[in-house]
Amino acid sequence: MGALHKGHVSLINIAQQYADVVVCSIFVNPTQFTDPKDLEKYPRPLEHDMQMLREAGCDVVFMPSVNEMYPGPENWHIDLGPAEFLLEGEFRKGHYQGVTQIVKKLFDAVSPDLAFFGQKDFQQVLMIETMVAYFKLPVQIISCPIIRESDGLAMSSRNIHLSETDRKNALVLSRALSYVKDHFAEKSIPDLLKAAKDMISEVAGVELDYFTIANGKTLHPESNKNQSDLVALVAAKVGQTRLIDNMLLN
Repeated sequence: MGALHKGHVSLINIAQQYADVVVCSIFVNPTQFTDPKDLEKYPRPLEHDMQMLREAGCDVVFMPSVNEMYPGPENWHIDLGPAEFLLEGEFRKGHYQGVTQIVKKLFDAVSPDLAFFGQKDFQQVLMIETMVAYFKLPVQIISCPIIRESDGLAMSSRNIHLSETDRKNALVLSRALSYVKDHFAEKSIPDLLKAAKDMISEVAGVELDYFTIANGKTLHPESNKNQSDLVALVAAKVGQTRLIDNMLLN
């Protein structure tokens, strides 16, 4: 959606290893915002974004207007399964319907063989994979690793809204995730969750929405450490900015 950073550039770089032609879309999609104020304040530094894409060697930039993508009223609702209503789906109802609606339009316009999405939006990748299966689209979804600042903060377009104090406080999210990963072998899941939540609650200015250890395929909370594809996911409001992050555990 624009406000590009090194995490987005990493997607371009990975795509260049797989594909002959790399297309990047920039579109702040109104149907996935559940809060009009969030849509209004979403950053749109287009000249900065274009310069980053030129320097990365991106072949095509697809930057349509809202009227081009939504020329008239339309009804969209597909079955994304129970995971749609968990985690982000609980806090941002209808969000993933809007996400899959615009990604389907993007795929229809570009007809890609491969599509690259960042792991930071873990649930989003899962929902897009579900949408691709629903329509039997001939595109392979590739999830790419989270890119972090040197101090561990996951790169995000929303980070520009963080004050200096918020920026320091936000580091507790990656610290809590790293704690869970580092102690996963020796501690139980309930103990890991308690320690991570306690760690976050001790930082003023950070309001936790959720911290969970879940099955990476269903997003249901998981209590069995021997289950494969486990992921720790967190969302919190830091100051006035809501951030998400996650870490693969096994």
